[in-house]
Amino acid sequence: TMNVEHEISLLVEEIRRLGTKNADGQVSVKFGVLFADEKCANLFEALVGTLKAAKRRKIVTYPGELLLQGVHDSVDITLLQD
Repeated sequence: TMNVEHEISLLVEEIRRLGTKNADGQVSVKFGVLFADEKCANLFEALVGTLKAAKRRKIVTYPGELLLQGVHDSVDITLLQD
């Protein structure tokens, strides 16, 4: 299994790559964009699991507990740390 900290740091990089800055200067990306990205698909075995771990560590935030492809494609995932 991959190191969780390492997976989270990769996730942060991908959010920066795919996301845009919001009014507060925080980078955010739609879950659907992250999920559909080919590089992310190859990087993360369990994107949702990595997101949950990052949320628990207060590195990202998003509404709700579990993100599902299709249902939550338009949900914003916001980077809390720079």
